[in-house]
Amino acid sequence: MKAVFIVFNQANTERIEYLLDELKINGFTFFEQVQGRGTNGGEPRRGTHVWPEMNSAVITVVDDDAVDNLLRTVRKLDRRNLDVGVRAFVWNIEQTI
Repeated sequence: MKAVFIVFNQANTERIEYLLDELKINGFTFFEQVQGRGTNGGEPRRGTHVWPEMNSAVITVVDDDAVDNLLRTVRKLDRRNLDVGVRAFVWNIEQTI
């Protein structure tokens, strides 16, 4: 199993939820108001008067064979609006209970 952590501008919240529904990914944890700045020239998302936008994030644990399709779909969403930005990170899950 793999954990997929997706960070996105809050403007994409509905799109991310739709994406998960379409891929039949039912289990996830959603984080609102995540602050940060992208590695590749991303503008800060801080929720301040200078940097008013905010990010959100979602983490889901999926079977290994679901990861490529999920990442492909996230990449398509990112390409729709490169200024807004979506990033996904994947790591192994050793055990669950």
